[in-house]
Amino acid sequence: MVQSIGNPIMWIGFTLFVLAMLALDLGVFHRKSHAVGHREALLWSVVWISLALTFNVGIYHWFGGQHGLEFLTGYLIEKALSVDNIFVFILIFSYFAVPDEYQHRVLFWGILGALVMRALFIFLGAVLLEQFQWIIFVFGGFLVYAGVKMLRGSEVEVHPERNPAVRLLQKYVPVTAQYHGHRFFVNQDGRLHATPLLLVLVVVEATDLVFAIDSIPAIFAVTRDPFIVYTSNIFAILGLRALYFLLAASMSKFHYLKVGLGLVLAFVGVKMLLSEYFHIGTGISLAVIGAILAIAVVASLLYKPKGDSEDDGSNHGPPTASARPSEPVQTTGFSD
Repeated sequence: MVQSIGNPIMWIGFTLFVLAMLALDLGVFHRKSHAVGHREALLWSVVWISLALTFNVGIYHWFGGQHGLEFLTGYLIEKALSVDNIFVFILIFSYFAVPDEYQHRVLFWGILGALVMRALFIFLGAVLLEQFQWIIFVFGGFLVYAGVKMLRGSEVEVHPERNPAVRLLQKYVPVTAQYHGHRFFVNQDGRLHATPLLLVLVVVEATDLVFAIDSIPAIFAVTRDPFIVYTSNIFAILGLRALYFLLAASMSKFHYLKVGLGLVLAFVGVKMLLSEYFHIGTGISLAVIGAILAIAVVASLLYKPKGDSEDDGSNHGPPTASARPSEPVQTTGFSD
């Protein structure tokens, strides 16, 4: 069994810390629904990144530089891959015409569910790698495939009406035609109804399940320690909400980011495929991944693909369906 730096007290302590931060987030700072502005999003991004780096320093101090480097590399990989979620969140919120002031609540509960799913995926991945060593080649091959697919420009398509979870929910629970504030359920005519906001949450959770299939194997390429895999993944996910509100309006400017993410996935996949024959150090991995992402961001800022219209920068908040030029959303499609 892979020796983990995390003992039961550390696992419980970290989990309680995460739950306390989430309770503070929703129960105090976001008790009232409101549109999250850039200043607030920037502040929370700084908070989550600072907490992750402080935790990283603690690992470095108590467990050595190698474990500290593994956490930092894993955190960078997960943080970079989580950016891809933002593209999909924009599509989902646009499709359902989710008002700005309710988007944070959806992301909060969506990410809470993601924490549970990621924990299960990490545990399963650790068990599989321990019991079946050849699984590492399956993970590596899948990551290379995912990276090549992203490099070829395959776009993520969002079809909520085809989502099995959404269909199952609509089959057994009546759905209201309109939003009812930030509530997921309402009582109408003595019967419990779901609101369209619950459908949005279901789609967000299903989408994260797909992204987890890419991200969890990727971090196992860096370390087999379940505690480092879990904590670095969770810190990246916790900061995703603030990152969404910070970057959503400007995501279209990062034209080459998907190319960079594709190269990261391919590199990590190759690292896993070669792990039994050739060892690529964690420091080298961190340098390569950091360089790829930096080049992708700089290239996006310096070079604009032909045919793209200029952005006047007038859009300062996350886009919603009201800003879409075509295919207006009609929530009446979700009525019972």
